[in-house]
Amino acid sequence: MNLAIAKSRILDVVDYPKPGITFKDITPLLADAATFNYVIATVAKNLQELEIDIVAGVEARGFIIGAALANQLKKGFVPIRKPGKLPRKTIRREYQLEYGSDALEIHNDLIVKNSKVLIVDDVLATGGTAIAAGQLILDLESQVVGFAFLFAIEGLAGSDRIRAAGFSSFLEILFR
Repeated sequence: MNLAIAKSRILDVVDYPKPGITFKDITPLLADAATFNYVIATVAKNLQELEIDIVAGVEARGFIIGAALANQLKKGFVPIRKPGKLPRKTIRREYQLEYGSDALEIHNDLIVKNSKVLIVDDVLATGGTAIAAGQLILDLESQVVGFAFLFAIEGLAGSDRIRAAGFSSFLEILFR
């Protein structure tokens, strides 16, 4: 197995969810056990130098990657969700997407103050979602030690926006 084979399991879906957007479908990668395990092990290896207390995954595909990665790293996992999806008290951050606006929420009691948190999502686009997730972690008085993505959409400068927002932490993008 290698990264080129793993990357070939990600399919482009044109004009989804809206015209002009090309959606990256990771379900073929997830369905192939050998590829999925290879990808998670590779990302975990790339993160081995980071001191991580907990992994936070962004809804929805970040849950899949984040939970598997947390398991590989032997860390806990905390979901960051769309509004109204978590049953207990939460904190919230609104942000802009490349095609609209949205918000994220996290339970306010699952991340212990001063924790070192890795934020995981499948794709880095404009960086708005990642920045909002990072701000939630800061609101919980913890530290973002890094971000991990399977891939970034070229030309949208998400990495630059994350750094401009004050997150100079580690940034892992598996497929470039």
